[in-house]
Amino acid sequence: MATLSITLVQSFLEWENPVKNTLHLQQLLKKVESTDLIVLPEMFTTAFSMTAKAESMSGPSINWMLNLASIKNALVIGSLPIRFQKDTFNRLICAFPNGMISHYDKRHLFSLMNESNFFKPGKNRLTIEYKGWRICPLICYDLRFPVFSRNTDNYDLLLYVANWPLARISQWEQLLPARAIENQSYVAGVNRVGKDFNEVEFNGQSMLVDPTGKLVYNATNSEEVSTHILDKNELINFRKKHPFLDDADHFNII
Repeated sequence: MATLSITLVQSFLEWENPVKNTLHLQQLLKKVESTDLIVLPEMFTTAFSMTAKAESMSGPSINWMLNLASIKNALVIGSLPIRFQKDTFNRLICAFPNGMISHYDKRHLFSLMNESNFFKPGKNRLTIEYKGWRICPLICYDLRFPVFSRNTDNYDLLLYVANWPLARISQWEQLLPARAIENQSYVAGVNRVGKDFNEVEFNGQSMLVDPTGKLVYNATNSEEVSTHILDKNELINFRKKHPFLDDADHFNII
């Protein structure tokens, strides 16, 4: 498919309340009639709480994502706390409309809030294929680490789901275009809004950036649901005209 429609959902998140959050997100998405991809914020069921009860991979929030994917006939992406065997992860879920699931566990855990005391870090990056597009979904703090985000497997779209606070929003605004430029890829970042239980303020500023680093969309500081069309032919032609990725250094992530 030459084009991909992507819906960015910037919302307020209730503290440790999966039922209320999923109902609210469902209400926000009612006006979206047609899209290929729906992107929700990081920890969309609980906000950035590391003490919230984690769910299983067969829990109600995963089932909600699969149901939404089926109803909207769209890939749904977002992260939530997941318990697997003896470990808990900040796990990004890719719920496909055919009922399949892929996941990525957040590798870079946020040391300023001792996230590693509660969640186990992931090891492997994920790249999925959907409707002819290669998509690499990452989580929040991963944005600060360009080596881990580097386009080594020819992805077309780099995603970040986040709870990125107002206090450091200027870095968010600079790093997202930087990731697009260095990787010659579309980049989308979905953030939340409002204050959380700890009085940390989030002002949204969800963004969509084209492969040249040009800002396609920049949300305000309130709830927004916005759908955009990405053109793969434009991406291919840009890379052919400017084959900078061919000159990139080769490396292995350990």
